[in-house]
Amino acid sequence: MKLPFPIPRLLLCLPALTMVAAATDPKASHREWQIYHGDYGGSHYSELDQINRSNVKKLQLAWSWKTGDVGNTIECNPIVVNRVMFVTTPQLHAAALDAATGKLLWRFDPWEGAQGRGVNRGVAHWTDGQGDERIFHSAGDWLYALDAKTGKPVPGFGRAGRISHRDGFDTDIFYLRVGNNTPGLVWKDLLILGSTTGEGPQPTAPGHIRAFDVRTGERKWIFHTIPHPGEFGYDTWAPDSWKKVGSANVWSGFTLDAERGIVFMGTGSPANDKWGGNRPGAGWFGNCTLALDAATGRRLWHFQAVHHDLWDYDLPTPPVLARLVREGRTIDCVVQPTKMGHLFVLDRVTGAPLFPVEEVPVLLSDIPGEVSYPTQPMPPKEFRLTTQGFTRDDVTDLNPAAREFVLKQLGDILPAPLFAPPSLRKKAVLPQFNGGCEWGGAAFDPERHTVFVNTSNEVEWTSMVPSRPEARVSLHELGKRSYQGVCSACHGISSPLNPASPSLEKVRERLTRQQVLDLMQTGRGQMPSFASFTAQEKNAIVAFLYGDGHDEIIETKDLQLSFANEIPYVMTGHHEWKDPEGFPVNKRPWGQLHAVDLNAGKVKWSVPLGTYPKLEARGLPPTGTFNMGGPIVTKGGLVFIGAAMDERFHAYDKDTGELLWEFQMEFGGYATPSTFEIDGRQYVVIAAGGGGKPETKAGDRYYCFALPR
Repeated sequence: MKLPFPIPRLLLCLPALTMVAAATDPKASHREWQIYHGDYGGSHYSELDQINRSNVKKLQLAWSWKTGDVGNTIECNPIVVNRVMFVTTPQLHAAALDAATGKLLWRFDPWEGAQGRGVNRGVAHWTDGQGDERIFHSAGDWLYALDAKTGKPVPGFGRAGRISHRDGFDTDIFYLRVGNNTPGLVWKDLLILGSTTGEGPQPTAPGHIRAFDVRTGERKWIFHTIPHPGEFGYDTWAPDSWKKVGSANVWSGFTLDAERGIVFMGTGSPANDKWGGNRPGAGWFGNCTLALDAATGRRLWHFQAVHHDLWDYDLPTPPVLARLVREGRTIDCVVQPTKMGHLFVLDRVTGAPLFPVEEVPVLLSDIPGEVSYPTQPMPPKEFRLTTQGFTRDDVTDLNPAAREFVLKQLGDILPAPLFAPPSLRKKAVLPQFNGGCEWGGAAFDPERHTVFVNTSNEVEWTSMVPSRPEARVSLHELGKRSYQGVCSACHGISSPLNPASPSLEKVRERLTRQQVLDLMQTGRGQMPSFASFTAQEKNAIVAFLYGDGHDEIIETKDLQLSFANEIPYVMTGHHEWKDPEGFPVNKRPWGQLHAVDLNAGKVKWSVPLGTYPKLEARGLPPTGTFNMGGPIVTKGGLVFIGAAMDERFHAYDKDTGELLWEFQMEFGGYATPSTFEIDGRQYVVIAAGGGGKPETKAGDRYYCFALPR
């Protein structure tokens, strides 16, 4: 069979290693945390060492702040500028606090009293140094420029202090979902912005990257992540993909080499991200580490970590800027974590791998019309941090009953290797679509040339079904299929919470049928409009949500489907797979924290991250848990991280991985912490919003710690 794309040659690239000058980061502050993830390089690193290995056990709560608007989770990485901490709340309000006391200075409600929805990982700060100081905050459809001193919208920016996330595109995307969960990157007088878009079979917005003037909101440049005719990479798609395919977006933020003027990012999957028969080829620049000229948006290089993605294996975080020493020479590089649990280490200037990357043959799709990619790039085994695929040998050994339960299910759910394409049969997927690594990203210690990164290690199962039923179908069943194919990515298969949207399990108690129909037509907040749905599809989804429509039968010839001709197969969803007690069905550890020595090219240590109190009470050592949120590392020899489902804030020894301190919070800390110093006292702060994808109780609290005075 002749494939409609070339198979790349084996990549074993070891480029010329040249000495490069260390860049000065104007956003780096030894005393404050002025930018998302600490500095332009996203290092999550602080030179503060007042809190260190010898005294971390003495840490105590300095202050806490309750936001008062429980609902969604908080994934915010707080920034601290001139003694003021800028944060976001569960319902996406922006707020300014006195960083030393937690006293509220101002609060901005973008919803004007209505209920906010969505998730936000923080804000961006800009100043001209002469009194104009702004905070850029995303909520729903809008990006706001707020006066950093008052929290009020800046009149001269956009329209009354805000611009739409739909602004600055080359095509009409009025009815398509575009938002932004992660702060843009401010460089000079530009705000470089990514987006969140739809991922399902319905029409979705493209994930093009745009830069806006920080003063006016005017678009300055755009980079097409789905190339237009004549642009580099256009031939890696179908000829009409640029018109019909969406997403390939940057939803996780940016890092920057300020000296070279290079902005880096990880891109997401093209849509539909489970069936790609209408987008054959590798699909540049989806699932890529991408380097652009920050001033113009011109492509400098790219590295694709997943070809023709069918698993929702977005690159969930921008690469961290790092350095390594080889044969006495210092090399500037970037380190890209992935949802597969891989680390790719790339030359910062050329994008060439600094450790061998091999194109490994993988299974091909058995779905009619799908032309999956025959190979996938794999880093060295030392940089594959999670279990790669699921076999009978990976079945849980927690106890005999749990193991027997899972072994019986293997007659229905097929074990499968990594990158096995989705199938009409149920298949195990490990790591699942939430990672591996996630949006918390990696920390880099410049003293040790070591990367610290957390991973989850849980299996799920998936399956595909035809979009168009082959026989007569009830209105309820049609609604179920439509829901699974379009809605479940945000709302879950049945009831799990998700940071993007709430569960719809009890929607019938909150909304009338007509209100649900109206929402599908207009959209609201992070929810896009589904105006392109047929009336039959809308009524079917309502019937499914309300638990009726079983007796209303639709003949196949009478089916009216909006996307079945373009997307003939849809996924039934990402299904959690747990034992009878609710624990993962694969072997432990289920979550880990790793230290990776870049000079040696190997893992220095790995330890379980978090535990289940129920298993802890039985005397089991830490099992690790699913985790969301990233680590920070300090000169004081510590790695701070929340992230785990035990709802604890942890401090580890960065050289050994020993757990030195932990604090039991009221809610899960599914966010990346920050550290800063005021009046000679070092503080560490983390958002504890709970809820979210780990499905723990929702909260509304920031915890800030310091040593006793």
